[in-house]
Amino acid sequence: MNENEKCKKIYITTPIYYVNDVPHIGHAYTTIIADSLARYSRLAGMEVFFLTGTDEHGQKIEQAAKARGKSPQEYATEISNRFKQLWDDFEISYDKFIRTTDPDHIKGVQKAFEIMVEKGDIYKDVYRGHYCVSCETFFTDTQLIDEEFCPECGRSTTMVEEESYFFRLSKYQDKLLEWYESRPDCILPKAKRNEVINFVKSGLNDLSITRTSFDWGIKLPESMHDPKHVIYVWLDALMNYITALGYGTDEKLMDYWPAKVHLIGKDILRFHAIYWPAFLMSLDLELPHHVAAHGWWTRNGEKMSKSKGNVVDPKEIADAYGLENFRYFMLREVPFGQDGDFSQRALIDRINSDLGNDLGNLLNRIIGMSGKYFDFHIESDDVAKYHEEELLEVKAILSNVEPFLYEIQTNRYLEELWKTLRIANKAIDKAMPWVKMKEGKEDEAMATIALVANILAKVSVLLHPVMPKTTQTIASALGFEVNNDSYYRLIKEEELLGKFTIEKVPPLFPRIEEPLVETPGQKAEAKSKSELKAKEEKNSASREKSDKTAENGDNLITIDRFFEVKLKVGSVMEAQEVPKSKKLLKLQVDLGEEKPRQIVAGIKEWYAPEDLIGTQVCVVANLKPAKLMGMLSEGMLLAAKDDEGLCLIRPEKPKKPGTPIG
Repeated sequence: MNENEKCKKIYITTPIYYVNDVPHIGHAYTTIIADSLARYSRLAGMEVFFLTGTDEHGQKIEQAAKARGKSPQEYATEISNRFKQLWDDFEISYDKFIRTTDPDHIKGVQKAFEIMVEKGDIYKDVYRGHYCVSCETFFTDTQLIDEEFCPECGRSTTMVEEESYFFRLSKYQDKLLEWYESRPDCILPKAKRNEVINFVKSGLNDLSITRTSFDWGIKLPESMHDPKHVIYVWLDALMNYITALGYGTDEKLMDYWPAKVHLIGKDILRFHAIYWPAFLMSLDLELPHHVAAHGWWTRNGEKMSKSKGNVVDPKEIADAYGLENFRYFMLREVPFGQDGDFSQRALIDRINSDLGNDLGNLLNRIIGMSGKYFDFHIESDDVAKYHEEELLEVKAILSNVEPFLYEIQTNRYLEELWKTLRIANKAIDKAMPWVKMKEGKEDEAMATIALVANILAKVSVLLHPVMPKTTQTIASALGFEVNNDSYYRLIKEEELLGKFTIEKVPPLFPRIEEPLVETPGQKAEAKSKSELKAKEEKNSASREKSDKTAENGDNLITIDRFFEVKLKVGSVMEAQEVPKSKKLLKLQVDLGEEKPRQIVAGIKEWYAPEDLIGTQVCVVANLKPAKLMGMLSEGMLLAAKDDEGLCLIRPEKPKKPGTPIG
């Protein structure tokens, strides 16, 4: 984006989120990226329209509502409100939150349907095919897995035969291929473009766009005189991008079209990169500049699911670690388009290292030095004289960062900003202002402090879309405000700060040592302990009686007492001998938790360390940690020992680390 685009309108969208579930980390990821793009564009002087919202029609919603004893509208409103509340809590700067149940959206979809009919792109026929309710998608026999299961989600499909209206998708096959060829960046990341091209080249079938087997959807226009049909969810949903601008009703916002970028998840790329542009071609509307598809998020290497209890609640994480720290982590941690893995340890490392050590500590260093040597006054007069090389390096980096943002390479964008922070830290270490002051070279010491202040100022402007409150705090300490004026002065015009008095600020990123949110395993364990305690109290009399009947030296216990012991399968990650010990080995054992546990075991006589690595063991997981030879041991291995020696108790077949035994 260049300077002649300063007042240009720009349109940015998230997908409209399907109201079959509550918001999760993937929704937050997409929305935070879109919000950062919108904030940057406003900072650069653009007129921005930023859209998000919810997709509320379809058989899946109708079924979910019925299962909860609610009407589809009540259920959709309940879930939609959760999304809107989360984005408001996250201070997402959207301009419109659209719902597909909005009256203007319904009118716009019906208008588009009429235009497509008039153009000859819609016709009536009978559809027979396999339908996946979960994906709201039809599949051919050859696409199914084992002749029954959905190739997308793996659930069973239903054979559907009903009257349907069809969109002539096949008519637009060649035009779509021309678009992909003429606009190599129309699909981001660019590697995804080949997937789409290959799919289209394999041949497009006309698309069923109405259903008669359920009612929760937009009815056909009255002009069609066919009230039993509702418009298929994907034609309905995709139209939101233009109905939000007034298409089919009040079209005064249509000058924002075409969209600069549609941000989506990779699971809906086909709909946005094939169906949507074909619909737009039918309506004689321009195509979006970019369709950008991100990957999925896992947790500690595992796919998230409710059944596993490992779904990340973005609100819980943001509340615990700070919203802006969470925003930075999400945009920095993974290259756009690739799958990302969330762990609290990775988040903590980003906060302590990138934010605390590199950014926060840099500000603290110049506050301290300027206060000690210059009564907090900073001047940039001699920066170019003593630090021309550093200024040129910073200029080369910052003049080329913007494309990374608009190509949705947010991790690269942030990596480049952090390069300049390393230049600043290196400049301090090299110039050593404290030495310069002892040598009477006050102008050189001031130049170094001012260089760092200017680098921080420029970074705070460009980091502002990602961390708006943090960067305003930094900017305020440096005597300016982040806005369109400072963006052009410091970034586009490459000016330096004038004379100012730096302000003291509290530490921006206090160090975090341990995870702040209980893991699913910890929550389950806490719940289990609570339940066991209740059972313990309830059955205490029974246990006492059982203990008194112990015979032959065996103490009988109740089943409740047995279940107080938590046994789990663990995988040995590391094993080593304990110096000066004839019996002990020190193991690192993966129990499916945030980090491996250290277990010190007296098995050296029977097992060499190298024979244990990569094997599985059975662990007593809820023993109170104890110290052996000064080393913490966080569990005990199960083993059997007789006259012939000791052997570890192991699973017959490999099991997932953390699998309960019992």
